[in-house]
Amino acid sequence: MLSILALVCSVASFVCFIIVLIKQFQEGGALHGIIGIITCGIWTFIWGWMNAGRLNIKNIMMIWSLLIVVGIILNVLGGGFSYKFGSTM
Repeated sequence: MLSILALVCSVASFVCFIIVLIKQFQEGGALHGIIGIITCGIWTFIWGWMNAGRLNIKNIMMIWSLLIVVGIILNVLGGGFSYKFGSTM
């Protein structure tokens, strides 16, 4: 059950990433957008917080930050980071 909630958080976080990435392409230009894609969203997250007030995306950034924290917590509690290798004998 926790892993399903973590998956929902991940999808919602990805939606926030796409929204901020679109803003990044519009406001920062193609170079900032491409760097945001290459860095797997880290630069997009930082850039979003740096420009949240000016672009009026504080709510999206707060939601995205909360989703990241909740997703990590749910993954840890649900055992999402534990892997079993080999046989169970």
